[in-house]
Amino acid sequence: MGQAVGRVDKKTKEFTVPANLKTEYRVFGYEYANPSTRKMICFSSRVADVKDNFNRCPLGSYFDSEKIKYGDKIIYLGPIGAYGKMGYIASDGKKTIFYLPKSNFTVK
Repeated sequence: MGQAVGRVDKKTKEFTVPANLKTEYRVFGYEYANPSTRKMICFSSRVADVKDNFNRCPLGSYFDSEKIKYGDKIIYLGPIGAYGKMGYIASDGKKTIFYLPKSNFTVK
């Protein structure tokens, strides 16, 4: 399931996953640019992944980016090898870095 489900706005650098994708998907953001590190965030079409944050991701599990906490956003910070460095910015200003495989998003 390595399809590009997310989009990065070229101007604002904001990362989004649209609602109601017509495909099955499961995308993890990792603590470091390595899939063997801690899963920090999950976007999935699977109810089992999202319900009760099955994978125990500290930033949560969501069907799409509209479901993240109001005022929070995800910003693309740049490429790191096969990953994109992302910043999760909470409404209170707290920033958390995670890494998303480049195959899971496009920059437009």
